[in-house]
Amino acid sequence: MQFKIVGRNIDITDPIHEYAEKKTEKLHRYFDRIQEIQVLVAQHDREFEVEVILDVEHRDPFVARHKSEDVYAGIDGIVDKAERQLTDHKEKLRNRKHLR
Repeated sequence: MQFKIVGRNIDITDPIHEYAEKKTEKLHRYFDRIQEIQVLVAQHDREFEVEVILDVEHRDPFVARHKSEDVYAGIDGIVDKAERQLTDHKEKLRNRKHLR
């Protein structure tokens, strides 16, 4: 799995990079076919917009966005949204197999 973090109008420090990587690593528990995780952090005035793009096998990428006044809270927000998207997708896959 590849991990990338990109900052727009903000320098990505080592603690931010490590925090984002640590938080997004647990997404593999919810869906194991993740090939790449991209985290984009943009700063607009006093607000941060954090976005995660999950590249998954045999599917269009999952995208989650969260705006917050704190970078770390934004990372927590995107991880929560991505977890929900992945669990919903996994449930659809499971239910589809049982319907046949």
